[in-house]
Amino acid sequence: MSSPYDDNTLESSNYSWLLFLGRILPFVLFLILAIVGMWLAYLFFNPSGADAEVVSAVRAGGLNAPFFKAVPAKPVSQRFAQSPGPLRIGIVAGHRGSDSGAVCDDGLTEAEVNFNIAEMVLANLRLRGIRTNILEEFDERLNGYSGTALISIHADSCQYINDGATGFKIAGSTITDSSLLLSCMEDAYRTSTLLPFHANTMTADMLDYHAFREIGLGTPAVIIETGFMNLDRELLTTHADTPANAITDGILCFLSATR
Repeated sequence: MSSPYDDNTLESSNYSWLLFLGRILPFVLFLILAIVGMWLAYLFFNPSGADAEVVSAVRAGGLNAPFFKAVPAKPVSQRFAQSPGPLRIGIVAGHRGSDSGAVCDDGLTEAEVNFNIAEMVLANLRLRGIRTNILEEFDERLNGYSGTALISIHADSCQYINDGATGFKIAGSTITDSSLLLSCMEDAYRTSTLLPFHANTMTADMLDYHAFREIGLGTPAVIIETGFMNLDRELLTTHADTPANAITDGILCFLSATR
C-alpha cells in the first residue's frame, strides 16, 4: 500500500526540473543564437574568390579573425627611366650616286668634296665608338630611316659671284624637331671654320630638303652647305679636316645634350 507522501514527492521533483529548465532555457537560447550569429558572420566575411586580399590576419597571442577586402589590380609603373637606345648617325654625302652637283672649271665636283668630308666625319665618329653610316643622296635606306640624327653634307657654287660669296648655310627639318641639332651644328661650324653664316640665302631645296620628308618621324635632321667651292675652295679641299671636325663637334654637342 503506497504512502500519500509518494505522490507529493513526485510532484515536488517534477516541479524542481521545470524550475531548473525555466532558469537555463534563456542561456541555452542565447548560446544557440550566438553560434548561429557567428556562423552567419563567418559566411558573410569569408572571401568568395581568389582576388580577395587579406588585410588582417591572426595575430600572435590573439584570436582575431581575419577580414578580407577585394582590391583592384594596380597598374605596373616603371621604377627607372628607360635607357636611351644605341647611337646611330646617318651622313648623307650630297649628290653621291645621283649627279655631280656643282662643277668647277677644272673638273672638281661638289659630289667629290661632299664625299671626302663625309668620310672624315664617319672616321671621327667611329673612332669614338658611334655607329655611323654614309648614305647616298637618294639612298633607299633613307625611306623610313630611324636614327639618332641625320646630317646631309653639301657645298655651294664653284662660280665666282662676288666677294661676299663665302660662308656656310644650314637648315633643319621642320617635320621632326631638329632645333637642338641645328643650334649645335651652327655654333660648332662657325667657331671652327670662322666662316659667316648665310642665313638669308638658303634655297627652297634646303628648307624643304627631300630627305626630311623621307626619313622616319622622330629623327632630327639638318642639311649643311659647308662653303662656296670658289672662295672657300682651299678650306673644303686642302683643309677638309677643318669642316669635317666642325661637323663632328656639332654632332657631339647634340649627343651630349640629349644623353
